[in-house]
Amino acid sequence: MTVPVLLFASYAEAFGTRRLDVPVTVPCAVADLVSALRALPGGDTLPTNPLVAVNQAFATHGQVVQIHDEVALIPPVAGG
Repeated sequence: MTVPVLLFASYAEAFGTRRLDVPVTVPCAVADLVSALRALPGGDTLPTNPLVAVNQAFATHGQVVQIHDEVALIPPVAGG
């Protein structure tokens, strides 16, 4: 099974796309999904604990991801 993950800014650049279908067993923890992302080309650029949103709300790494959830990696941002 795969979980679609939306990517923005530097993460989209690192992976070369704005959306990835990540192969994982569902349901899974956010941490498992991040581990699967790290195994893909470009995944070595992810920080230790990237900010993840599930269904447009910030998620903990223990939160469970279901098959129809919307998952997004939120890149670091700077403002001024």
